[in-house]
Amino acid sequence: MRIKICGLFRDEDIDYVNEGRPDFAGFVFAPSKRQVSAPLAQYLRFRLANDIVPVGVFVNAPVNEIAALYQSGIISIAQLHGNEDESYILRLKEICDAYSQKRSGRPDTPETGGTFKVIKVIKSEQLKQHLAPTCADYLLVDSGAGTGKSFDWKPLKTKKFKLPWFLAGGVNIKNIEQGIELNPFAIDVSSGAETNGIKNRDKILQLISIARKGK
Repeated sequence: MRIKICGLFRDEDIDYVNEGRPDFAGFVFAPSKRQVSAPLAQYLRFRLANDIVPVGVFVNAPVNEIAALYQSGIISIAQLHGNEDESYILRLKEICDAYSQKRSGRPDTPETGGTFKVIKVIKSEQLKQHLAPTCADYLLVDSGAGTGKSFDWKPLKTKKFKLPWFLAGGVNIKNIEQGIELNPFAIDVSSGAETNGIKNRDKILQLISIARKGK
């Protein structure tokens, strides 16, 4: 099972994930107690192991701001928690993929595709609604905009998504195995990997170990 550790903002946080080797690492650029600036994120990204995919978390950020972070090599994926609509996502992917094409010197094709990916967040109350098609690459189901609160996972047992999806919102050591049983694409953990609001090495390593033993 893939796992993402989100909300990294200290040197120690990078040390812990480099040791545990999750699949994804999240940097929060939206207002939050875990918020990072572009210069700090660049520094932390430089220290992050190359095989861990850096994800930027945003809420209604300007498209060019996200694109600049991608072009600087700070993030590879954008996780959108706000009211970003399909035109916003299309524009963001267009700008970032054009940069990828220019950098690689070859046009994107159905076989190669663009390299920039987008995660679109779905709030738990939307699960009972019909989900409109999206040009995002992944979905992330959460209780809210980074609240860290869990929600009723029962609807996810029968919900069928057309895209790979992340499970977020209150995932911790006590319930991660239940989350894995829902067969998401990945588990997303932030506050569940902390003690008193600070990333905890032992929790991070344990969460990653449990995920690795999952499906």
